[in-house]
Amino acid sequence: MLDVRLSQSSPVQLDVRLECQPGETLALVGPSGSGKSTILKAIAGLNRGAGGRVTVAGETWLDTAAGVNWPARRRRTGFVFQSYALFPHLSAFENVLEAIPPGPRPRRERRAAELLTAVNLDGFAARRPGRLSGGQQQRVALARALARDPGVLLLDEPFSAVDQVTRERLYEELASLRQQLTIPVVLVTHSLQEAAMLADRMTVLHQGVTLQSGTPQEVMTRPVSREVARLVAIKNIFEGTIAAHDLAAERSVLDWQGLALELPLQPQLALGAACSWVIPPSHVIIHRRDKPSTSARGNPVACRLLRMMTLGENVSLTLAPLHAPAMPLALSVSAMVAARLGLENGQEFTVSLLRDGIHVFGAKR
Repeated sequence: MLDVRLSQSSPVQLDVRLECQPGETLALVGPSGSGKSTILKAIAGLNRGAGGRVTVAGETWLDTAAGVNWPARRRRTGFVFQSYALFPHLSAFENVLEAIPPGPRPRRERRAAELLTAVNLDGFAARRPGRLSGGQQQRVALARALARDPGVLLLDEPFSAVDQVTRERLYEELASLRQQLTIPVVLVTHSLQEAAMLADRMTVLHQGVTLQSGTPQEVMTRPVSREVARLVAIKNIFEGTIAAHDLAAERSVLDWQGLALELPLQPQLALGAACSWVIPPSHVIIHRRDKPSTSARGNPVACRLLRMMTLGENVSLTLAPLHAPAMPLALSVSAMVAARLGLENGQEFTVSLLRDGIHVFGAKR
């Protein structure tokens, strides 16, 4: 297991706690300057200024309280840099071979060939980086990182330098390769989509501080604060008041600008407590105008369509709730659904805010 506790006041503030199990991928997400790459360098021993503790598979690489700080060459890390950092004068095969620990030459050559095969570069071993595409260079860098038999694999925005088509192919290849890895993998990315697709868990960072960790689904639908909600691009963030608890019906009631909304029972929240709440667009369901929802459990909300924006095969909708027109709701539907419903700006219809999707935070307990 990778266990990281880091603190640093400058040049980048750090107050970080991370854990990553063997075979698990942890994504670090957050805006530029939040310390993501600095954390990877501290794990690898390339940033000697951070204090705290780093342990990998029972080995203590850093423990400033005990005076332990292993040099980078001693730490068993595989590091894929954003720029790949390949040796331009060496072939793909030689780049990988250079990273394999000392030993009999035939064994090292077999291992280099195996790693190139694992990243689907069998026929490119003799090519130098200048004759490889960006995606192929990324695969060589990954093979080289694995050549050290690392205790942890560190990926610093490995897909940022390739085009979208290549990126999607590399997503699939990394997802396949992950099934063969039994070490922790830490992925730094700006892309929430990448984190959701590739990571088992994600950690949200801001200004060097760990704000929340959990599965991508948990973090992106159940943020612990408005700050996290903003950083994971949740649009539907509102204020409300805890109005009631019904133990028999296993429900709580939230007052949203005079409209009562059901949510799963949360008796730990104090009645009358002001709170923030979110609902992901996936839990906002639009109804046909001739068949409005009447179920209280579905939390029907009468709305007016303010804006429609077609984004490829999907249509992004912005709705003004009739009871609170200054608090717009966002959702997305397929272009086919939008056409079938005959949606036009200015139309009024009903949507449902599914109760299981409503997440409350910031209320007094």
